[in-house]
Amino acid sequence: MSNSKLSLVLKGAAMGIAEVIPGVSGGTIAFITGIYEELINTIKSFGPEAYKGFKTGGLKGLWEAVNGPFLATLLGGMAIGILIGIFGVTYLLETYPEPLWGFFFGLIIASAIVIGKEIKNWNWQKVLAFIIGVVVAYGITVISPETGSTNPFYVFIAGMIAISALMLPGISGSFILLLMGMYTIVIPAAKSFVQNQDAGSFILLSIFATGCLAGLLGFSRVLSWLFKSYKELSFALLTGFLIGALNKVWPWRNVSEIMNKDTGERLQVLDLVNYSKLDQETIKVIQEVNVFPSNYMMNEPFVIITILCTFAGFIGVLILERSQKA
Repeated sequence: MSNSKLSLVLKGAAMGIAEVIPGVSGGTIAFITGIYEELINTIKSFGPEAYKGFKTGGLKGLWEAVNGPFLATLLGGMAIGILIGIFGVTYLLETYPEPLWGFFFGLIIASAIVIGKEIKNWNWQKVLAFIIGVVVAYGITVISPETGSTNPFYVFIAGMIAISALMLPGISGSFILLLMGMYTIVIPAAKSFVQNQDAGSFILLSIFATGCLAGLLGFSRVLSWLFKSYKELSFALLTGFLIGALNKVWPWRNVSEIMNKDTGERLQVLDLVNYSKLDQETIKVIQEVNVFPSNYMMNEPFVIITILCTFAGFIGVLILERSQKA
């Protein structure tokens, strides 16, 4: 494998890992690794461009029209990243969440700086777009999650919306799934299919994937048009999305509301000592409150390690950006 292909596989893997974590966007990873616009235009090519390529050059023409080598390599990396995320990163979230969230907090701050630097001339329209981005992203992070459903139409719509969020830096597709109540349905279905290959999980995932495909084809055209017609305005909006999303990745958060996975019943958490005694397999956290480390009661705050991880995420993005420009 050439260095360029290996690099693209690693970028895809990073995107896949990010999409498994509620609050972190694969679109952010795509942007800071320098493949965002190529990715959007590649997805957009699945339409008249693809048909024209097939008509004039057959399968080879189709492959070239949809930027096949780029897409296949990236998707292969994403598949690897998703598997790592499902089985590896979820372990870190359960055992050492504070340093992990700190890493992503630093990563997103640096990403906002990187995107903001692309705006050469700020004016009131770009400032307004930035503010709208902040308000929308922050609002999404404080919305109370809904209860999910295995209704095929709802699963399809969830796929459309979640994949559209994947393409926006700062808005996490998996967090959108959480808001729609689908995170605890789709992720366990993915685990069940990988481990047991059961038909029910396959059908649900197929419907979800179809919704994702529809969302990709539609929303990619909107984004491509925005980048061509209003590039700096789009950057201002995306920068706002990133800043607003920081609320969701603050490392120290006390649980304030949980949901019973079996009954759907919601409970306010008034005593974190008793919360720690609950069967974690039967509950899902749906609301948290950001606090300072001194008021953090969920675990050991790991303040020094978390700060170092935040710094590592911040510096890592800046190094990555410089390497892209070298």
